[in-house]
Amino acid sequence: MAEQTTSGSKHPKGLYVLFFTEMWERFGYYLMLGIFSLYMLDGWESGGMGFSGQKKSDVYGTYIGLVYLTPFIGGLLADRLLGYRRSIFLGGSLMAAGYLGLSVHNETIFYISLLLIILGNGFFKPNISTLVGNLYNDSRYIANKDSGYNIFYMGINIGAFVCNFVAAYMRNNYGWGYAFAAAGVGMIIGLIVFASGTKHVKEADVLKPAKAGDLSTGVILLSTIVPMIVFGVLGYFFKGVTDPTNNPHGNLLGTDSNDAFIFGCLPVALFFVYMMLKSDKEDRRPVAALLSVFACIIIFWAVFHQNGDALTVWAEEYTHREMPEAISTPADKVGMAQKVTYGEWVDMPEEQFGHYIDSLAQIKASYPEKSPEAEQMTAQIKLVESSHKYFENLPVDSRPEKGSSLLLASTELYQSINPFWVILLTPVVVGIFSALNRRKKEPSTPTKIAIGLVITALSALVMVLAVQSTDIASDKASTLWLFATYGVITLGELCLSPMGLSLVSKLSPPRLTALMMGGFFLSTSVGNKLAGILSSNFEATEDKGGFFFMNFALVMAAAVLLFIQLKWLNKIMREKGVF
Repeated sequence: MAEQTTSGSKHPKGLYVLFFTEMWERFGYYLMLGIFSLYMLDGWESGGMGFSGQKKSDVYGTYIGLVYLTPFIGGLLADRLLGYRRSIFLGGSLMAAGYLGLSVHNETIFYISLLLIILGNGFFKPNISTLVGNLYNDSRYIANKDSGYNIFYMGINIGAFVCNFVAAYMRNNYGWGYAFAAAGVGMIIGLIVFASGTKHVKEADVLKPAKAGDLSTGVILLSTIVPMIVFGVLGYFFKGVTDPTNNPHGNLLGTDSNDAFIFGCLPVALFFVYMMLKSDKEDRRPVAALLSVFACIIIFWAVFHQNGDALTVWAEEYTHREMPEAISTPADKVGMAQKVTYGEWVDMPEEQFGHYIDSLAQIKASYPEKSPEAEQMTAQIKLVESSHKYFENLPVDSRPEKGSSLLLASTELYQSINPFWVILLTPVVVGIFSALNRRKKEPSTPTKIAIGLVITALSALVMVLAVQSTDIASDKASTLWLFATYGVITLGELCLSPMGLSLVSKLSPPRLTALMMGGFFLSTSVGNKLAGILSSNFEATEDKGGFFFMNFALVMAAAVLLFIQLKWLNKIMREKGVF
């Protein structure tokens, strides 16, 4: 790999190619995710999907669950057949097509586009992460693998930070379709970057030969994918523990898609257990160690990915979003502000408000489609709906005069808080671990992950305090609470997510690295689906503080479980020589 470095460099050149490729890919992914829930909740007449809160959380949880389930397939095919670079090009092309498809306001195309993104992410995500690890197999760089993943992770979050400003500008000035199209353009730029720098990663794109006794690719696919589809279909029609008749509270636990997802994951999870049991002595312990860590971090993702659902709803409905005039005026000029007006519709009872919206929709329907009058009515409907929601729990003394307006920070901008903290804190975290490394006191990778779980649990306590400090039925909470909770969970994320990728690269048998990376993303998938389930409970319950305390208890339980296993995990790390 001589062409991947300059003399004295701690990191290969290929890292920076993958850094910018992933930055643009995550720009598109998080732009779409940042407006996904808002788009589904927005009324059809306003350009959104008009879904109920429960259906929105159901689709959200299923999407972010499936988008991290397919890396199992993409990782396997890359390991055995396609190679990593070819898989990345295929995945990126599918995702670009999916984002562009979302720009079309049609429910059928909406679901087809989600499917393209789900399949594309399966080919893209595990394989670019695997390439990062492969670059560090060179003895010159192996000691810097953890920090390399932290640098790579910062690229992810630069894209995730910038994209929400683009989303707000496009959505406020041109509509939802243009915002989704911007995500597609971002993905295309990422592919161009990757193509231009592929020479720096080609030596890391090496297929590893299978061992005698390894299952063939066809057998693996037939023994997992086919049962996954069959089990998913059976789960969809199965009326069991998640049947609404067994779930009188009416939250998202009782949906057919949950049954389908849970049942569909079982064959894939059992495959990994089977692979561990059938491995030879050399491979069995590292694979077992990885699977035990995967099981613990499911809960991390279940809490972390509520940022696109429960915490987005918190920002939309329970957070003071008014901006000072010095900020709101320029923000409005560049399309970063959301306008709400205190009109006669604000204090209407829910049923009367519904009739009022219907009457506006009828007026719109009387004009030719896409005429200036129809577009003006669309804007009016959107203003009325957003105003009614925002003023519902805003104190009367904080409201403007009747007929006057407020300029609010667009809700999707709150999705940039987490990547802002990542960009700010990554050098700090890397610096601390580097200093500990020089003193021979750096924690092992599993220990970092366990610490990350504890810190994540503390972030949920911040939101408990946010609820206790504010009567959210009649007032809104300060934006600072979201900055605080995202700041804490970001510290946990930096200790856990890039370290999880690094751990897979360190412990996986070389010929199974991308497949085990798919296992890491399978744990993310299950956690993401749980995020949707938990988020639906957030909207269903009046005890918001209890909801966030439940998050704290779940993550702390996972942290305790991982701490119990640390001695065993660290022993395996030493045996592999990657402690």
